Amino acid sequence: MESKRNSTVDDTPAHRQGFSAVPASGTGLNGHKAKVMDPERFHEASERILSAINKVIDGKADAAKLALTVLLAQGHLLVEDVPGVGKTLLAKTLARTIDCTVSRIQFTPDLLPSDVTGVSIYNQSSRLFEFRPGAVFANIVIGDEINRASAKTQSALLECMEEHQVTVDGTSYRLAEPFMVVATQNPIEMEGTYPLPEAQRDRFMARISMGYPDMDSEIEMLETHQAISPLSKVSAVVTAADVAAMIATVQQVYVSQAIKEYTVAIGRATRDSARLRLGASPRSLLQLLRAAKATAALDGRDFVLPDDVITVSESVLAHRIILDRKAASSGDTPQGIIRSIVSGVAVSPDAVPDTRRRESLRHSG
Repeated sequence: MESKRNSTVDDTPAHRQGFSAVPASGTGLNGHKAKVMDPERFHEASERILSAINKVIDGKADAAKLALTVLLAQGHLLVEDVPGVGKTLLAKTLARTIDCTVSRIQFTPDLLPSDVTGVSIYNQSSRLFEFRPGAVFANIVIGDEINRASAKTQSALLECMEEHQVTVDGTSYRLAEPFMVVATQNPIEMEGTYPLPEAQRDRFMARISMGYPDMDSEIEMLETHQAISPLSKVSAVVTAADVAAMIATVQQVYVSQAIKEYTVAIGRATRDSARLRLGASPRSLLQLLRAAKATAALDGRDFVLPDDVITVSESVLAHRIILDRKAASSGDTPQGIIRSIVSGVAVSPDAVPDTRRRESLRHSG
């Protein structure tokens, strides 16, 4: 499957065939640096996206907001729950609200890494190997039932998710920005599945569970989703350039030294917990802070509060920790342990600066 927008950072045969260059860093789009969006436009754009998602996904406003948070924080989302609760629908709806390239990969045991990343094919007329991009060359990549693919195919996504590039036959090709992987998996279906290893789970910024809708939402779904698919009414409400500008805006959100210390204290507390065999990695703390910045921006602030870190801590950290046998056998859950650890970490008064103090800190920094 070829995407409409292909990219490379090297002067390769693929580049000479018309691949558009993408900058090696930043939130650029088609070689241009994204501009910061003013607060009013940012709020309007985020409300349009959330409104469009909530019209399709009944009663899951929190899941919709977290999905948008991960997108703006330049992360990847793992949606894990039982079949039939709208995991793939959430991913498709988020993708359709943005006027950008989208691809969907149905993960199966016979899926090859080259199906994901692309492959070099020999052209007999030119007598050169030409790169044919795989499904990962899109702004939003939907990976359906990711745990049904073999470990070799799953690992093909590691470089894509972490470095936003693909390396094939020694040549690196840059992925288009913005770039996000939204993967789904069913936790109760173990036959014919390959559980994601810790290194793969750590690449996902957040994991969410959709859960069953409440009664009113389920009745509403039966009334409105019978005749046609709700996706048929979804259209793009923002452009890829708008999303790039929103991401650039999130990057400018102010983080005080006290908030950084608070974030690190949470991570170290997970590593010191007697109930955990594996605590939060340094990468997870970086992504926790990025998610907190996006949360602050969506709440209309240009600075991070401890509540922003707390809000996303469960979704960002729970899938990265491993319980010890005693905690697992006693019925503890990763989510419950994260809540307990976060509640036990003290918040410094400096982590909640007033406006005057925050402005002075920003100008002095």
